[in-house]
Amino acid sequence: MSGLLALLDDVAALTKLAAAQLDDISAQAAKVGVKTAGVLIDDTAVTPKYVQGLPAARELPIVWKIARGSLFNKLVILLPIAMLLNVFAPWLLSPLLMFGGAYLCFEGAEKIWHIFHPEPVPVDTDKPIDHAHLEQQRVSGAIKTDFILSAEIMTIALSSIEADSIWMEGMVLALVAVGITIAVYGSVAVLVKADDVGLKMAQGAYFEATRSLGRAIVRGMPAFMETVASIGTAAMLWVGGSIIIHGLETFDINALGHFVQDMSAKVRDAVSIAPGFLGWATEAAISGVFGLAVGLVLLAIMGLGSRVFKRG
Repeated sequence: MSGLLALLDDVAALTKLAAAQLDDISAQAAKVGVKTAGVLIDDTAVTPKYVQGLPAARELPIVWKIARGSLFNKLVILLPIAMLLNVFAPWLLSPLLMFGGAYLCFEGAEKIWHIFHPEPVPVDTDKPIDHAHLEQQRVSGAIKTDFILSAEIMTIALSSIEADSIWMEGMVLALVAVGITIAVYGSVAVLVKADDVGLKMAQGAYFEATRSLGRAIVRGMPAFMETVASIGTAAMLWVGGSIIIHGLETFDINALGHFVQDMSAKVRDAVSIAPGFLGWATEAAISGVFGLAVGLVLLAIMGLGSRVFKRG
């Protein structure tokens, strides 16, 4: 009997330890997830464009295909690579993070450039649209874009984890990967089907108030999607610029980082209403402007390189 009681005590102790470990993993994952918010916003804003022009019945299956590809990217490819780098070449994480930040700056600057310099899209009205082929192309393109954004998310997450063992790091990173994928593509699914839901409400709801709400959703979704896309672009520049600024500090280039912190502190000291938010907004705005500058420089370099390559 005493042996059974001792065994039950051991089981209870192990259960408590496992529960504590799970709580720690969940807390770490939540904290790390907040630091990837900017990339998440961009990922959510970018994905809906891949279902535009395709039948409404295929929207959710396409989102599901992209989500599966995203999980494969994160869990099967990026997580093992990130863990190996963290063990054998941790010094590479900061340069890789800065490289990813530079890519975000480039993407954000390119989007802003195309707003002021739109490129005409050729339309072939004689050739019928092959929706199956178009869907395959869209899913493939979305998964490739997701791979880059997922690599940035996983690198940011890994650099933010405070764990005692490699196994804890791996579990936190896996939980972040799954949670982020659910959050992003769950939000995308809601966004792409919102207009269909609004249309059904407008046409078939019993109450006039519900029909009015449905009509408002249908009318408002295009502007809302444009707003989401704009927020995503701003988030790319803010996150990318911030990553590069913090990366420079790891190489003892601190002037820009000190300037951002000083300006943020001055704003917090100067205002009495929401000083924390306004201080953060100042920091984000300066990082975003810096990110835009970096992105425009990279855009110019890429354009020059493309012209030289064509001449060659």
